[in-house]
Amino acid sequence: QLQLAESGGASVQSGGSLRLSCAASGFTRDYYAVAWIRQAPGKGREVVSCITSTGGIQYYADFVEGRFTIPGDPTTNIFDLQMNNLKPEDTGLYFCAVEEGGRARAVCGEGPSYFSSWGQGTQVTVSS
Repeated sequence: QLQLAESGGASVQSGGSLRLSCAASGFTRDYYAVAWIRQAPGKGREVVSCITSTGGIQYYADFVEGRFTIPGDPTTNIFDLQMNNLKPEDTGLYFCAVEEGGRARAVCGEGPSYFSSWGQGTQVTVSS
């Protein structure tokens, strides 16, 4: 059974950096997509970034504006999210989510509902 666990969330000041980690285990398919999805207080969930298991597809939401990256090698199950120049509007609960199998080829860039497995989330708070 696929299990996901996020860590690395914290409270930082505007302009600061954080690195979120997603520990994933129990994949049942060789091909999958891993997304970082966030939910701000009082708002719906939105996809921040997405990468496929081969690294062949990467997606970042427009609001990222080059501030966030997925460092590391996805083929080694490393799906960290490096966030730089954080803004107060980046505050929210950040989830790691996965979609496995054939559908994973088409989910990066789609909405949160396309991802089947979710972690519990890690809180990011950015103060001005």
